[in-house]
Amino acid sequence: MTVTKVEESRVQGSVPLFQVPGWLERYGVVAGITGRGEGPGRGFDLGLWSDAPVGEVMGRWRQFRNAFPAFQGWVLGHQVHRTRVVRHGPGTGSVTVEGVDGHVTNQPGLMLLVTVADCIPIYLVDPSAKAIGLLHSGWRGTSGGILARGVETMVEQFGSVPSNIVMHCGIGICGQCYEVGSEVMEGCGIRREGAGPWHIDLRGVLVAQAEGLGLGNISTSQLCSGHHRPSFYSHRASAGADGRMVAYLGLPYRD
Repeated sequence: MTVTKVEESRVQGSVPLFQVPGWLERYGVVAGITGRGEGPGRGFDLGLWSDAPVGEVMGRWRQFRNAFPAFQGWVLGHQVHRTRVVRHGPGTGSVTVEGVDGHVTNQPGLMLLVTVADCIPIYLVDPSAKAIGLLHSGWRGTSGGILARGVETMVEQFGSVPSNIVMHCGIGICGQCYEVGSEVMEGCGIRREGAGPWHIDLRGVLVAQAEGLGLGNISTSQLCSGHHRPSFYSHRASAGADGRMVAYLGLPYRD
């Protein structure tokens, strides 16, 4: 198994976008995450369930969608920190599905989305099957096996072979910033040392799970939503006051 560390790179433009380096060139997919930006107040906050004025939030979403004119369909889950993964077929417009933390598709022109502000966005692509998956993985999703469920769904739905699936663990909170209690340590299968509280690296746990699933090509972001809060949102570092980023993954229409 190959594991590399990378940094998402800023995309030029008025919308604060950070792309997973090399994925468009190597795998033909659009993959990345929004950032805080330099706007006033909470910046480019895309959180839908907040006290922000609806018009402002919808305006930012419109800007975000307009940055990807090749995509006509957008799907987002009302996330519940569980492990439900859904396959999506052809569609246009914006759709929100209830109780879903993971999405897979082989449909060009459909953008998969998850919202994050410390939790880890997991990007999956199978270049052979021309299929993708995007998962929202906090500690509950990580301990509950959302990665395994995402891989299983791609195997079931698209005939993917795990060793062909490429995974990237995106921008989220690092182990140094993520202080947790015993329930998180136990849930993620990490032995506790001392009296606590403890620190846990969710991306490290996910990499170990990926190795057990037989994934052969894995990368992890070196950026932390806590350490790099001027550029990103962190629920922990803001004591719950921060906005939300949107991780995105899509197959552009083929010529």
